[in-house]
Amino acid sequence: MGNIFKVLPGLIFCLLIALISQTLSYILPVGAATFSILIGLVVGNTVQLKPYFEGGRKFAESKLLEFSIFLLGATISVQMISILGLKGILLIITQMCLVIIFTIWTGEKLGFGLNFSYLMASGNAVCGSSAIGATAPAIHATQEEKGLAVTLVNMMGTVLMFVLPAIASVLYHSETLSTSALIGSTLQSVGQVVASGSLVNDEVKNYATLFKLIRVVFLVFVVFSLSNIKKRHLAEDSTEKVKIQFPWYVIGFVILCILYSLGVLPGWAANMSNKTSHLFEIIALAAIGLNVNLKMIIKQGKSLSLYALSIVGFQITLAILFIQIIY
Repeated sequence: MGNIFKVLPGLIFCLLIALISQTLSYILPVGAATFSILIGLVVGNTVQLKPYFEGGRKFAESKLLEFSIFLLGATISVQMISILGLKGILLIITQMCLVIIFTIWTGEKLGFGLNFSYLMASGNAVCGSSAIGATAPAIHATQEEKGLAVTLVNMMGTVLMFVLPAIASVLYHSETLSTSALIGSTLQSVGQVVASGSLVNDEVKNYATLFKLIRVVFLVFVVFSLSNIKKRHLAEDSTEKVKIQFPWYVIGFVILCILYSLGVLPGWAANMSNKTSHLFEIIALAAIGLNVNLKMIIKQGKSLSLYALSIVGFQITLAILFIQIIY
């Protein structure tokens, strides 16, 4: 009972931020995830929160994000892949691989730590904060590294939400498949994809979301690959044996995805899982935002800005090139 009272104040505070963020997302074309982390970031850097909020904040930041990723698996069907065809899948896989390689390489060249580069790679290539949350424990990243990566990735996605529909209107005259591919294969989070696609039309929103969800399907492979690369990298620099534990919630994600694909999960259960996953995610993002140190970001401002612009420029250029070739 004592542990519950330690967790409740901070958890309720994060829930309040999440509910405000969800309300704002209905009014403005910006995802609740973006609002949640930005509000948390502003509050965390302007208000000195009491120590009794910390227990609930940490719980939301870690456990709720884990359950959010786990429940996300019940919203994705393997059969969805067939709708986009082999060309669409090829575009997604190739772009994800190249974005990961480029992000890690650029991060190393700019002097960022290996963990931060890996988190940025998974966040940009797969599904934003969810991918970062899944990758962080697998590579033993710190809370500070995770918070910084989540903040930067969400800020990048917020800008791209408005930029990509404008680019698509010029290049493709908002044609459904090409516009959907550009938005769905580039934007970081599912919420950002939905919001950006909605700025064009409902058809683009639906197809862009499908492109995005297929990227999410590959979350488990990305986490597994990065954890093993980190393991080999550490083995080269040290004689110490490093055991990297694969997160339970990524395994659970795959199991739910298979069950949903086989039709074992009823529609109401999948719908409830989707809503619960979304709520847990924005609560967790509020907690992460509360823990972000803006002074540290400002201190590394030039390097972070250059890093973000490099990744965004590479992603957009790559997507446009592949869409031109494939479609």
